[in-house]
Amino acid sequence: MNMRRTLMISKKLFWSLKHDRRSVALIIIAPIMSMLIFGLAFSGDVENVNVIIVNYDQGGNVPGMNTTISLSERVIDNIDEDTLVLSYGDDIDEAVKKVEDGSANSVIIFPENFTRNLLSFAQGSPVDEAETIEIRSDQSQVTLSQEVMATVLEALIETTESSGFSNPLKIDTSDPIYGEGAEFLDMFVPGIMGFIVFLLTTILTLISFVGEKTGGTLHRLLASSVTEGEIVVGYAISFSIIGMAQVGILMGIAILVFDIMVVGNPLLAFLIASILAVVSVSLGILLSSLAKRESQAIQFYPLIVLPGFLLSGVFWPIEAMPLWLRPVSYFIPVTYAVNGLRAVLLRGWGVLDIWFELMMLIIFAIVFLLLAILSLRRTSKA
Repeated sequence: MNMRRTLMISKKLFWSLKHDRRSVALIIIAPIMSMLIFGLAFSGDVENVNVIIVNYDQGGNVPGMNTTISLSERVIDNIDEDTLVLSYGDDIDEAVKKVEDGSANSVIIFPENFTRNLLSFAQGSPVDEAETIEIRSDQSQVTLSQEVMATVLEALIETTESSGFSNPLKIDTSDPIYGEGAEFLDMFVPGIMGFIVFLLTTILTLISFVGEKTGGTLHRLLASSVTEGEIVVGYAISFSIIGMAQVGILMGIAILVFDIMVVGNPLLAFLIASILAVVSVSLGILLSSLAKRESQAIQFYPLIVLPGFLLSGVFWPIEAMPLWLRPVSYFIPVTYAVNGLRAVLLRGWGVLDIWFELMMLIIFAIVFLLLAILSLRRTSKA
């Protein structure tokens, strides 16, 4: 090996980087962005989970004193309000409906004799089932429902310890509103499925479209009577069909291999992922206008992967991200696809229940397609 020639090749590479500002910027920005997104996305605690308190507790008289207290109110006062956002209801059915429509995660129910029986226990009397606090939650959101239970349990322990007696109470979570028996994998796989569709379809479209540009095919098409809109829509149709085929493969693996929970209609889940594929194709075509060759197209990989995976609730709930960072999640198409897929597969929701997610995905697709057409038109005239 000739070291002189080897060093000349290295020098040539660095010289080419000197004139490729985009690559130099990515070399510097990518690790910074990666660490910041990872650190910020996973540094927070679960916060602002909406729960509804239904308190039937009638209170009780303290033995030897002419004083009535409500231990349920003390428990509620000890609940960490940074973690749980409390609202109150008088009817269990109405509270459950709010969980069913997604406006709350859990209903916490205090029984009528909560204080009275707890005070009786402190005096050595036997305890019956009235001291069971019931939590009816949306267990399709595994991380959030577990946090609700942990927060209530912590408040219970703090209340009983400060009152001077041990905790005879139980928390009953055996009757969830959604996701009975759901495990972390059941929540994780639909998110990963949406993310893979987004990633593979966007990258494939981006590289292929840039290849058409560098190979001269796109230039020849533009020189003919074909319009920019026809080119973009034509490519969008073909790559969307490819994306839908990938969706079918992914869903088959998720259901047959991983045996994930399927409560709703798999065809509706397929529709959600297919619309996401159209969004991804449109985004890939749009990004291709910023790349002159395939090597530059690959540089968009971290810009697509990191926000799509870390900020869309695929792995870590949005409720656990810093409050100021959460709005960014709603500018990422994968967020709506993941929410829709989980709602259909784990909750059994229908089209009318996920209309907002479908609408947002369609809006993303239309906006990206229009921007791609305008970008291609500007490029062709340059």
